[in-house]
Amino acid sequence: MSNEPSDSKGFETRAIHSGRDFVGDTRTVTPPVWLTSTFEYGNPNGFDYTRSGNPNFRLLDRTIASLEGAAHATSFGSGVSAITAIVSTLKSGDVILAEENIYGCTFRLFAQVFAKFGVEVSYVDFTDHSSLEKVAGHAPAVVWIESPTNPNLKIIDIAAVADAAHAAGAALVVDNTFASSYLQRPIELGADLSLISLTKYTNGHSDALVGSVCTNSDDWQEKLIFAQKALGLQPSPMDCWLTLRGAKTEAIRMERHCSNALAFATFLEDETNAVTVRYPFLASHPQHELAKRQMAGGSGIVTVDFGRSLEDTMKVVENLTLFPKAESLGGIESLVCHPASMTHAAVPKETREAVGITDSLVRFSIGIETVEDLIGDVREALQA
Repeated sequence: MSNEPSDSKGFETRAIHSGRDFVGDTRTVTPPVWLTSTFEYGNPNGFDYTRSGNPNFRLLDRTIASLEGAAHATSFGSGVSAITAIVSTLKSGDVILAEENIYGCTFRLFAQVFAKFGVEVSYVDFTDHSSLEKVAGHAPAVVWIESPTNPNLKIIDIAAVADAAHAAGAALVVDNTFASSYLQRPIELGADLSLISLTKYTNGHSDALVGSVCTNSDDWQEKLIFAQKALGLQPSPMDCWLTLRGAKTEAIRMERHCSNALAFATFLEDETNAVTVRYPFLASHPQHELAKRQMAGGSGIVTVDFGRSLEDTMKVVENLTLFPKAESLGGIESLVCHPASMTHAAVPKETREAVGITDSLVRFSIGIETVEDLIGDVREALQA
């Protein structure tokens, strides 16, 4: 019998009290890690081989589905594995219509892997309203967006894109990684699929790789379960256990990420000579009003173009002491990333620059440290 709290309970309650099935006679508060590859046939829960299911997967799936406001969730070995699972359902000649500013690894996967199998991709700027009127003309099988986008933090009107996609007979995929389930629930805004790298804000401790795809569609859920098993995209039981542990504190961490990031972005805008500072909950953000309607907070990413040469920009990055230079985000510790040479290095230079990813662009993942220390670190790096 499931011990899952009802969906009427608050986010924090569901995050903390979900995932306690399969505990047997011990009634342990924290379920164990099922580090097994094989299960004996005939067990009451139908497990047979961990590639096609494990109690840790199922507990995480139930929790993420609840937190995303979805009927189903399927966990994968990483966010990129989750992307692979979705695109693997397409066939040669199918078209993906994607937001022009997407994650570099998503771009690489489309261009260097699935293009070989005949999946076509077209890119548009979904902050331009006229793009919505042209969706049907592309005849897409899938419309693919991020909001906020990586790294430019564009905010896309999910409900409006969902309407346009469905009118064209396409499914809408929303990469919800930068927002997190606590701040935004794409399924409730009309998306067919909400994709999350749980590695980031859900886990929150930079110690596990897991991705997830959430949906209300039974048909999509069957396709995703098949992809998980047939392509070997399953996560590890230990990583699922770590991520379920992290989800229990997601709400309180996200509140600190948001408050720190807003203070940090305000400092950059008010006290530096940056060309642009992007943060969804800054009044200067081009889609600020939409961000406030669509998200419960601005999340923890701040992107800044210092307007310096590549050499000077890299010196600023290297002079930081509280921001390790790393590609990930969403952990309790702050990180700094130079997208042009790191996350988006696989994107051709002319394509990067056309969407605003210049050599002087820097992406900060703001952690939960004392924000005055983070501001002081950047101030010193800029002065140096």
